[in-house]
Amino acid sequence: MSSTSSATTAPAGADSADVHDLIGVGIGPFNLGLACLADPLDDVDAVFLDGRDGFAWHHGMMLDDATIQVPFLADLVTMADPTSPYSFLNWLKHTGRLYPFYIREDFHPLRSEYDAYCRWASEQLESLRWGRQVESVEHDPQTDLFTVTAVTADGVEVRRARHVVLGIGTAPHIPEPLRGLGTAARHAADYLPARGQLLEAGSIAVIGSGQSAAEIYLDLLERQGEHGYRLDWITRSPRFFPMEDTKLTLEMTSPEYTDHFHALPEPLRDQLAREQRGLYKGISAATIDRIHDALYRQSAHRTVPTTLLTDTEVTAAQPRSGAEAGSGEGVELTLRHRQLGETVARTAEQLVLATGYAPRAASMLAGVEHLIGRDDAGRLAVARDYHVDTLGGRIFVQNGEEHTHGLTAPDLGMGAWRSASILASITGREPYPLERRVAFQQFGVPTRTEVPR
Repeated sequence: MSSTSSATTAPAGADSADVHDLIGVGIGPFNLGLACLADPLDDVDAVFLDGRDGFAWHHGMMLDDATIQVPFLADLVTMADPTSPYSFLNWLKHTGRLYPFYIREDFHPLRSEYDAYCRWASEQLESLRWGRQVESVEHDPQTDLFTVTAVTADGVEVRRARHVVLGIGTAPHIPEPLRGLGTAARHAADYLPARGQLLEAGSIAVIGSGQSAAEIYLDLLERQGEHGYRLDWITRSPRFFPMEDTKLTLEMTSPEYTDHFHALPEPLRDQLAREQRGLYKGISAATIDRIHDALYRQSAHRTVPTTLLTDTEVTAAQPRSGAEAGSGEGVELTLRHRQLGETVARTAEQLVLATGYAPRAASMLAGVEHLIGRDDAGRLAVARDYHVDTLGGRIFVQNGEEHTHGLTAPDLGMGAWRSASILASITGREPYPLERRVAFQQFGVPTRTEVPR
């Protein structure tokens, strides 16, 4: 394993004799994959910092039968280095689960398996530093080095590096009309810790579309008979649409399509991002079928107290004063049917907000803001090779470039490719060869060819 230099524990601005080639800020799946790929490289001294005490991935949505929505090859490393010791298959072998996974004949690992695999990989690496909350990144023009300052339980830790890779991930997003509702509204990210309390409510409304909303609705639907609550599912999407995962469509998660998307004008990229949401924010067809089967099965024996509302947006929400637990009247929602333009009121004691995630604010970059490129909307201007600095390849981002790179940004299957690209930029070589053409189709204007005479 590659060694990592020590840090200075001192007030911000203290000097350190050691310089890392790169410092990763945040340790989610993408920076963890970068750490795995950097580990065997003798010419890369890397260290990764995170404020948490260990790896955790969507524990609030770790339902027993939930799977990730990409095949197992989309692990931390395989698509860049199939021989890596940090592969999902190697984890299966180490845990005695390789043959059971083979016999199962399902390419999609359980979500709990993927989380356990990532934790296993993180425990093999010496380059990860937990309990380090990064507060600032600064640049010294004299030395041309970055200083990264983190707060630990023992004080302030200062490190220096030639490159910084930001992988701080996303945070739960709550739309404006649904804010300020206290414990009556919980984001899907906190579903499992809150499920016990939810089951005691008189009524529950799941708000949002996509896989998380569908999984939560199904989980609550299957428990409804025992607990007797009313259950609503409200989405502004025109229908409960399935994720588009046909093979030619999946070619859009390719280097060629990323090249095409990145070269488009900013307004067109924004328009396409809205239009392409169904490609990766829909519901798996299997989950949709399971929901309908559950509704059909239950309706054969009783009237199911549930309502599914599409094309319906929440325009306002307010607590109902004096509502008692179990009354089913904790929050009053104002709903607008977008197709008909009509508005109605509906109450629910508890809300589950499956309203997605948004990029975290990179406040630690304030000290290098003068070196950061921004687009017309004030977002990071991410170059094709994932750097965001005006120095030309010194500060990189992971999963913060959906507006510039399209649907490959959050895609686990392209994570290893992006990490390999970042390592190529940092080292000036390709430690892991980058496939640049993988699709059968062409996404732009065909190349003009000579017509034979």
